[in-house]
Amino acid sequence: MLKKILVGLAAVILLFVGFVATRPGTFTYQRSAVLPVSADIAFALVNDFHRWTEWSPWDGLDPQQQRTYSGPESGTGAGYHWVGNDQVGEGRMTITDSKRDEQVTIKLEFIKPFAATNDTSFTFSAAEGGTQVVWAMSGENNFISKAMCLFMDMDAMIGKDFERGLAAMKDVAVADAQKRADAEAAARNTEDAPVVAEPATP
Repeated sequence: MLKKILVGLAAVILLFVGFVATRPGTFTYQRSAVLPVSADIAFALVNDFHRWTEWSPWDGLDPQQQRTYSGPESGTGAGYHWVGNDQVGEGRMTITDSKRDEQVTIKLEFIKPFAATNDTSFTFSAAEGGTQVVWAMSGENNFISKAMCLFMDMDAMIGKDFERGLAAMKDVAVADAQKRADAEAAARNTEDAPVVAEPATP
């Protein structure tokens, strides 16, 4: 009897393993939003890792997390390393390609609680009402991630984070656009201000 149970269990495991193996070997998750600002304002929020704390959907999960920046201030070669609690883990990001006001490509490396390397990109294009920002992440599914996808909707889970990040990015971008408009208005007022001649010295 026990032997039959073990044989049946082994058969179920083999069937499960075989089914998992047929799942897609790669994945791509993406979300987009139209920000009512020019492309250069939206681009600047992504191209500089120092500004990610203003809109990243994961930044507030651990107020005590440690951040380390490396390489140039922004653009290709800029790096960012974080270490935090169980919710944020440990990892690093490196900008591998930066096309001004068009695209930022990032190598995303998770170190803890699990190791994985994915490609992330942000693309910026003109759209009615402003700039369309597309946030995408792609990578390879190993056996564990394939199995997880059978029980969890990873696109919905990660997509929700992307949507929150894009919404926060929109708020920051609008505030930046307003600051720019105010500064330009102040500069014009200064230029238009009448020049008062100083009285002649007797």
